[in-house]
Amino acid sequence: MPIRLSDGRELIYFDDREPYPSRTETDNRGLERPDTHSEIRLDVLTGEYVAMAAHRMDRTYLPPANENPLAPTRPGEPPTEIPAPDYDVVVFENRFPAFSGGTGRCEVVCFTSDPSASFATLSERRARTVIEAWADRTEALSALPGTRQVVCFENRGEEIGVTLTHPHGQIYAYPYLPARTQSLLRQAGAHRAATGGSLLADVLADEQRADVRMVLRGEQWSAYVPLAAKWPLELILAPHRDVRDLAELTGDERAELAVVYLDLLRRVDRFFPGVDRTPYISAWHQAPVGEDRELGRLHLQLFSVMRAPGRLKFLAGSESALGAWINDTTPERIARRLREVAES
Repeated sequence: MPIRLSDGRELIYFDDREPYPSRTETDNRGLERPDTHSEIRLDVLTGEYVAMAAHRMDRTYLPPANENPLAPTRPGEPPTEIPAPDYDVVVFENRFPAFSGGTGRCEVVCFTSDPSASFATLSERRARTVIEAWADRTEALSALPGTRQVVCFENRGEEIGVTLTHPHGQIYAYPYLPARTQSLLRQAGAHRAATGGSLLADVLADEQRADVRMVLRGEQWSAYVPLAAKWPLELILAPHRDVRDLAELTGDERAELAVVYLDLLRRVDRFFPGVDRTPYISAWHQAPVGEDRELGRLHLQLFSVMRAPGRLKFLAGSESALGAWINDTTPERIARRLREVAES
């Protein structure tokens, strides 16, 4: 159910608890439309695009609990981005977007109104609601003029650099193809020209046959650690069927995804002994909109910057300056540990 915040930004409720509320609350903060301006520049040395968004320098950073902008607005407490006194899942336009001025769009997805929760602690029903929100927004943002790719992602943990600890993610409608997407499409195009097959589908089939880096197999989804994993903890979750984006998933695929994704996140949280909540980045890579869409295939990439309890993998000279990655473990060890920490 969409409403408009006081500065004109769109907010959409995705409710899963009956009786469903009518959502008559209004945002009375009297906000002015944020003065945002971003610019996209091309690095001619690498062919990569960079967004310049100076207004993000002043965005909210780790506020105290009573000033959480993603909490519901409740009597006696400061008003927040969500005017309702409670909610299930909500999506709204980011007040500090990476893209502005009619180019691209950035949205925030709040997974729950509970600030102490995490995605891993959600119920299957709530996880399914988040998936429905992702799919709904993927379809809507893909239809916007100029959109080249829609990506849903979550940054979890202060070690990652999150500015708000409330459980949430983001959805970006990119007006260009990010560097990793360009690389994936280039490799997929070469693979198709050489074999006639789908690169991501063939990699999944190879991993299933080899079985050494597999983490789990369901009826609709499988998860594995990539052969050349860059991070100390990294995995790929992919559908068995050729699917371009989250909006194309069937009801059965969405239902199993809610179960499988929660399973994986809970394994990630048990990966490091003595660590309750592993910091991670989780991103849904979806097929581009328009040109080269047939080369894309939906998959989730999840990784952590933690290499051991209390120790992070810093991207030093080799990785940061040259993009020459050095992993401190092996994909086979990562997969073995993720299998070991499965719920019995």
